Amino acid sequence: MAIKNKKIDLSVKFCGVNFENPFMLSSSPVSDCYEMCKNAFNAGWGGVVYKTLNLEKKFKVIMPSPRLNALHYDGKRVIGLQNVEQITDRNIKDNIKDIKRLKKEFPNKVLVSSIMGYSDEDWTELAALSEEAGADMIELNFSCPQMAREGAGHKVGQSYELMTEFTRATKKGTKLPVLAKMTPNITDMVPAAMAAKAGGADGISAINTVKAITAVDVNLLTPLPNISGNSSISGYSGAAVKPIALRFMAELARDKKLKLPISGMGGITTWIDAVEFILLGAGTLQVTTSIMRYGQRIVEDLKEGMLDYMIEKGFKSVSDMIGKALPTVVDPSVLPHKKQAFSVIDKDKCVGCGQCYISCMDGAHQAISLDKNRKAEVDEKKCVGCLMCYHVCPVDGAITYKYDKFNFKTH
Repeated sequence: MAIKNKKIDLSVKFCGVNFENPFMLSSSPVSDCYEMCKNAFNAGWGGVVYKTLNLEKKFKVIMPSPRLNALHYDGKRVIGLQNVEQITDRNIKDNIKDIKRLKKEFPNKVLVSSIMGYSDEDWTELAALSEEAGADMIELNFSCPQMAREGAGHKVGQSYELMTEFTRATKKGTKLPVLAKMTPNITDMVPAAMAAKAGGADGISAINTVKAITAVDVNLLTPLPNISGNSSISGYSGAAVKPIALRFMAELARDKKLKLPISGMGGITTWIDAVEFILLGAGTLQVTTSIMRYGQRIVEDLKEGMLDYMIEKGFKSVSDMIGKALPTVVDPSVLPHKKQAFSVIDKDKCVGCGQCYISCMDGAHQAISLDKNRKAEVDEKKCVGCLMCYHVCPVDGAITYKYDKFNFKTH
């Protein structure tokens, strides 16, 4: 691969742990056993967050079947994926054995042990077992949205007291860096992250899946996935949740009191997605749904694209990029109002589809008309630069926009 010939690399230090690159498998079906994690390391992933462990002596995990439903839209398959997956249903001995084997065979790769307990003692014990097995870090699953048990998963992530208590209990069992994985099923994530910090968390992982119903079978009158005639509100992931994840990423990274490293996830599919997360504050990145859709080899494009971007922009390291977009994220009340944008249509590129005309007439400011050849044209006196036309146009470059700082309009 061309990556080997580049003068800069993607290595990054996160919570004191060295990563050869920031890309990891997240704790999920893609990291459920030795074989999957081994293949990921061989494919070039920098790390793996092993699927969440528990002490099955207190709660036996039973997986529903079927457990997935995908959202398809406008000819694109799996823009979002709903799952009713639980944490691992494999026994703790087998999982610990796999972690030990992986660290022995891949000592320079990062292995994060994801854990979930139901009492202080559980969290302490699981942390100790993870460290003994050779894990490099520990991630606390405070956020699984479909746990079949009260007092676990996102219920913990919505309770600041439990987050502090369970984080503190985990720290009693280990000296490894501890990440608290946040639930997005909450209004404000910062207080929850602060609660984890109060318990001793060394970093934050965000976000887990968003509670959702993706579809209803209108013939059987049952939401999907149909599990023997029933269904459940459960976690939603994939490209469709990226805007939600980026919002939480920015809020966490901007907070002046939190100041913890963040492992970002939520809809990462392309290298551009990955760069966006880093520019908004992520130090490492986790991926699941796009691996399920396209396979582990997407890491090649992720790494190559990020390296090319760094070279083009003059970044010397991944660390140099972290949070670089944050200064431009401001409160709506202080957004500048010095310039007025307006759309510009290139008639040579316009194909006369009329989509911009429809959107502007029925959903914007009635500033676009069609000439006798069905070519779109803009009335600059009416246009307020909302850019709806720009976003619906199917032809790249057919619609652009300019600024007029002397003619600011409000409607």
